[in-house]
Amino acid sequence: MFTTDELKRIKLFSVLDETQILRLAEKAADVRLAAGDWLIREGEPPWFYILFEGRLRMVKDVLGLPKELFEYEYQVGDFFGETPILLGTQAMVSLRAATPTRVARLDRQQLQDLIRDSKEASAMILQTMNDRLMRVQKYVTSVPSSRVLILGTEYDTDCRDIRSFLSANRIPYEWVDRDREPERVPSFAPKDLGCPAVAIDGNFFDHAPSVREVADALQLQTKPNSDSYDVVIVGAGPAGMAAGVYGASEGLNVLMVERSAAGGQAGTSSRIENYLGFPEGISGEDLTGRALRQAVRFGAEIAMTRCIENLAQMDGRYCVELDGGQRVSARAVLLATGVEWRRLAVEGENRLIGRGVLYGAGRAEAVNVNGKKVFIVGGGNSAGQAAMFFSNYAAQVKVLVRGEGLKLSMSQYLIGEIASKANIEVVPFTQVAAVEGEDHLERIVTRVRAPAGAEKRITFDADALFVMIGADASTSWLPHALERDGLGYICTGRDLTNWKMERAPFPLETSLAGVFCAGDVRHNSIKRVSSGVGEGSMAIAFIHQYLALKEKVPALADA
Repeated sequence: MFTTDELKRIKLFSVLDETQILRLAEKAADVRLAAGDWLIREGEPPWFYILFEGRLRMVKDVLGLPKELFEYEYQVGDFFGETPILLGTQAMVSLRAATPTRVARLDRQQLQDLIRDSKEASAMILQTMNDRLMRVQKYVTSVPSSRVLILGTEYDTDCRDIRSFLSANRIPYEWVDRDREPERVPSFAPKDLGCPAVAIDGNFFDHAPSVREVADALQLQTKPNSDSYDVVIVGAGPAGMAAGVYGASEGLNVLMVERSAAGGQAGTSSRIENYLGFPEGISGEDLTGRALRQAVRFGAEIAMTRCIENLAQMDGRYCVELDGGQRVSARAVLLATGVEWRRLAVEGENRLIGRGVLYGAGRAEAVNVNGKKVFIVGGGNSAGQAAMFFSNYAAQVKVLVRGEGLKLSMSQYLIGEIASKANIEVVPFTQVAAVEGEDHLERIVTRVRAPAGAEKRITFDADALFVMIGADASTSWLPHALERDGLGYICTGRDLTNWKMERAPFPLETSLAGVFCAGDVRHNSIKRVSSGVGEGSMAIAFIHQYLALKEKVPALADA
């Protein structure tokens, strides 16, 4: 706790009367940090700080990488944190102690009281804030807007895969369409390199890179750092990410393995408006970005662009084999792989996938549909969110549904929002029969059959077709001993019929003791983001109970 004498030695407080000084001494937090401790992290709610002892380093997330900007060489009494509080934003930078440090911490209300009650203190704070905003302006103009330059074409699938990966992982990039904007192609760019040509941090690849090569060049983790973990989580969607956060925060050594991008299908959602705690809604990208930072902060590892190819029992633990042959062992495994979009299976689909026919609706596609004719197949919430998002770019958006409308398959709030958009049309009793085009999608052929009418075919000119007609479980890689339902979804808990252990299975445990399942891939799960988050956190609680049993993992042949 600070004494009034200590506060009076501070220039900012020296202008206050005795009553104000005493009030601050009673309420200000006395924060003491060891070297290396974080005072505040970027994105957290802001506080107002006054430095009493030590030195702090400023760290800023710049294009996905933490960068140490410069060292504060403050004298005792210097303050900081007023700018995000008064602008109503989150903390703009992270601050970490370089030496043993002592600061006074005031909350938002205490800062505002200080400004209101003292003209002298107010003048000092606001002048300092103005000086800092001028430095921010200089900083913004000097920071590059992206680390990645991609030269490709709209319908090149390799180019699209890289752009989708970067977008899903919230990595800014610049994309130059070689066909539409040849004048923007840098003169030093490779002339004879196939699509896409990619430069990262100014260095061009000498070949068209794979997504994993791009991830490695960006210094994203693509390999486990250890051979052994307490828990391996397969998939980093809402369920897997929640398990990673709770597992790592509770002391477990956690590895998440994700083949594409953190967030799964939820991460591509333009806006989730019914997620608890976000009354204005939140994009899937923002939600999963926050979750990823949270998991990594607690010490969870996430190996990106990797798939699990085999799960086997070995020496009382599970052996998890990644693509490429690398193996890690785990005391417990959580399957949170999510599901894959169901294929449309119509004439012309295979030839035009990625060339106008797309599964899901990533935000990165917005630039490709600007002013165009967009069709969305499906009547669920994902389709509704996509329709709302693309309506801000496309000339027209048609939502094709097999039934008479959306009321049986979509949340009411989305139905109301869709009805308010003049360029969105819901087309009932309609299915896609074929897709047509030479190098890219040009037309879709639909089959329309109202209850009281004869079937007829209608052809529409189309620039993009986004397919969201449900999803299927992709679990064929798992051991035969792991019980699944007829559609491939994984059975758990009381739904199991071939449990072999003497004890009862835990509610999210599969037929293989120590292998758990959460999220959309689980039999009879509720397909909602919040449900996946809940199951992921519950799974960690059950894994703790399982690990406490110290029972031997049965061989898969006997399971």
